[in-house]
Amino acid sequence: MPTRPPLAIVAGMRTPFCKVYGPLKSVKADELGVIATKALLQKANISPDMIDESIWGNVSGQPDAANLARVIALKAGIPQSRIGHTVNRNCASGMEAVITSWQILQDRTSKVILTGGTESMSNVPFMLSQPAVDWFLELQSKRTFWSKLTHFTKWRPSMSTPIPGLKVGLTDPVCKLNMGETAENLVQDFNITRDKQDQFALTSHLRTVESQQQGFFSDEIAPITFSSQIIKEDVGPRKGQTIDALKKLRPVFKSAGGSVTAGNSSQITDGAVALIVCLADEATKRGWQPLGYLRDYAIAGLDPSRMGLGPVYAIHQLLQQNQKNLADFDRFEINEAFAAQVLACQKAFASPEFCQKNLGLSSPYGQIDPAKLNIHGGAIALGHPVGATGARLILTLLRELKISNNQHGIASLCVGGGQGVALWLSTSAED
Repeated sequence: MPTRPPLAIVAGMRTPFCKVYGPLKSVKADELGVIATKALLQKANISPDMIDESIWGNVSGQPDAANLARVIALKAGIPQSRIGHTVNRNCASGMEAVITSWQILQDRTSKVILTGGTESMSNVPFMLSQPAVDWFLELQSKRTFWSKLTHFTKWRPSMSTPIPGLKVGLTDPVCKLNMGETAENLVQDFNITRDKQDQFALTSHLRTVESQQQGFFSDEIAPITFSSQIIKEDVGPRKGQTIDALKKLRPVFKSAGGSVTAGNSSQITDGAVALIVCLADEATKRGWQPLGYLRDYAIAGLDPSRMGLGPVYAIHQLLQQNQKNLADFDRFEINEAFAAQVLACQKAFASPEFCQKNLGLSSPYGQIDPAKLNIHGGAIALGHPVGATGARLILTLLRELKISNNQHGIASLCVGGGQGVALWLSTSAED
């Protein structure tokens, strides 16, 4: 059992999540973080000078704001004397920021930390090929008109083709597969049908739209206003989504026999999530009523070509650490990187062969009850701004636990490169 003091998640706010190159395309990652932070400080009635440190997750980086956490803090009005740094664990970066905050708080070097995650996937740069880079570098060495003119004759049309940074970033350098191709591996490993994937995707949209209409997300979203346009809710969920429309989409990652489509995959998205955290005893001293508590976490490694199974390995480790079973938890959030990936996790949990071979168990865990899993939808509908999603899972799960009068939940996600992270979240600091 963990001996560390519980981490209090005091409050949280986020921006709307918007599709890549959509309404937020001109808003960079640092500005998204500032918007979420200012809204959070105002909502929680916490002044900027109460923040001792800032730790943010981000994956793609921002050339003009290399240490995003520090830039966000300063732009949000946090005093210059308060330190900050940025962390990256790919899709789990938002969770990593919270875990890192917890570790620092236990050292008692800071008392209150601003944390979260941000990602502007619209602003991931396009790159030049190496021949084009070499051509431009050589051009700089030319001093005379004629030498430059001669050098221009060496330019080739192929050098003009930009390389999308997103495409490069979503491809694993070790197994040489992009994330969608790893999902296709799980389709084959666990015999997951296209129909099951599309049905899962439809459920994600239906649940998310219903939650929007009931106002569930409105309390965690800070509206964004620019160019006389107000964005109050996530843009990705499709109110008129049908199974027939999903069935018409072509596979993206495997032309022959593939089944992973744009419709049953997470949406590429821009967004940011801000959280304020402190140790439980500090929250009590200040008279704060936290949204909930982080009780324990687990981080697991696995084959990068099967990275989508990360939640299985991480949740297994978390359960073993705390001598618990799936039935001990009331709600689950597993990030919907792909419908196939979440379905594969479900099958792995229920498979005697998988659990014995890979987890060392004499009997399987059994499936997570679908009525407890992603009940407000997930990234297939909401989108997946990679640096922010982990923090969004924490915020959404804790709010759901409180609203539904439940106590314990697990938030988990798979991580590109072959990792998984799982968090035990609770509405109470003690059992």
